Formats: sequence, structure tokens, C-alpha cells
Amino acid sequence: MKGKKIRAKKMLYLDSPKSGIWEFGFALRVAWQFMYNARLLHNIGPGITVFGSARLKEEDAYYQAAREFGKRIAAMSFTTITGGGPGIMEAANRGAFEAGGISVGMNILLPHEQHENPYLTTSIVFEHFFTRKVMLVKHSFAFIIMPGGFGTMDEGFEIITLIQTRMVDRYPVVLFGSVFYKSIFEEMQVMAKNGTISPADMDLIFVTDSVDDAMKYIQTFIHKTYNIVKHRPRWRWLEKK
Repeated sequence: MKGKKIRAKKMLYLDSPKSGIWEFGFALRVAWQFMYNARLLHNIGPGITVFGSARLKEEDAYYQAAREFGKRIAAMSFTTITGGGPGIMEAANRGAFEAGGISVGMNILLPHEQHENPYLTTSIVFEHFFTRKVMLVKHSFAFIIMPGGFGTMDEGFEIITLIQTRMVDRYPVVLFGSVFYKSIFEEMQVMAKNGTISPADMDLIFVTDSVDDAMKYIQTFIHKTYNIVKHRPRWRWLEKK
């Protein structure tokens, strides 16, 4: 089952420098995209973002694990956030949707046709990866990195970098799939051994193959670190007692 198709216009910004007026107009469009989408997402509540491949099918074990993650996230009364596409993203949204939770998809305009998955309660389409990545991070208190390709690596390592450099608070980051990510984790150990990252940076991620262990790690971290409360309206003194 597929949602509506999305087709991108040709991206011109990175082709070459443009006129000052064109660059100013681009900056205004980006600012508007941030403001518009920030307003759309203002009341979605605390979320957990699931990253992963758009290419994995329903019969894949990782698809089913992502679907279970969505179900568990909904059971926590958290919002499930993904890139809004097929594969792992669809699976996580599907689990949340089927469990009656809030299911948010943040899709991207690509040169080839892309469709949003049909399991979304809120759907947003971005023109640029960098604006999309900001919003994938902004509303989340935990991140689950499932098996994926270049896009998943880009998103996952940006999260780890933001936490490492203290540009955002410390959040739980789960790397799901010890066999799939074995070589990448070993490369991180080489980085630590050679001093290009701190040995303590290895603790920024939790590697597991168990949905139960991943959710226990996330819930324990959140409960110890944050006081998550239900969103209340600005005019809360008008609320009924």
C-alpha cells in the first residue's frame, strides 16, 4: 500500500553561486519552511525518531522490528517520527498508527518519484535535507537507528555529532542491528584507539538486536533525565480543574 507520490523540482541552490537577489529569496524560502513546519509540529508532543532504509520490505525482520518499535513508542504515549517514506520508515509509522498513536512523517522532495507511506497522522514534505534533519531532531527525546544506507548514516552520525559537541542535550541513541553495523562500530573503536574521538564517546550509542532491550534503555534514560509532561495550552488558567 502506498501514499501519494512526491516529485522534486531540480535543485538549483548547490549548482553554482547565484545573484544576490536569488540567494536572498532562497534564504526567505528556507526561513518560511522552518516557521511553517515548526507551527505544524508545535503540538505533536515528545517524540522518538526512527531512522532506516526505504528499501526493506514487509517480510524483512528489520521491518517487523521497526513496526514493533512504533507500537511500543505509542504505548509510551510518545509520538513516532520518521522520514515518512517506505521501508523502515513505513514500518515504524505503521506500528504507531495501528496502536492508535501519533505517527509523523517528514518526507523529502527527490529527483525521482517518492511516495509517503499511508500510516501517517501528520505528514510534512521538505524541499531540503538540512531543514528536514533539523525537524527530525527537534521534537525527539530518543533516536533509533535501524539498518539503512547513506541517508541513514548521514542522519545517525549527525545526531551523534550534535550530542558529542553538546549542541543538543544528551539523548539515548540506539544502533539496532549488531551484525549489520559491526564494521561501523569497529571503525568507531579504531577512532577511539587513535584518539580521533574520546573513548567516552563510545557510550553515546547503545548497540542491540533486541526491541525489549532498546526500549528499556530508552525508557530508563528518559525517566532518569527528563520530566516529560503533557503539553498544556498557553491559556492554561482557563483549563477546567
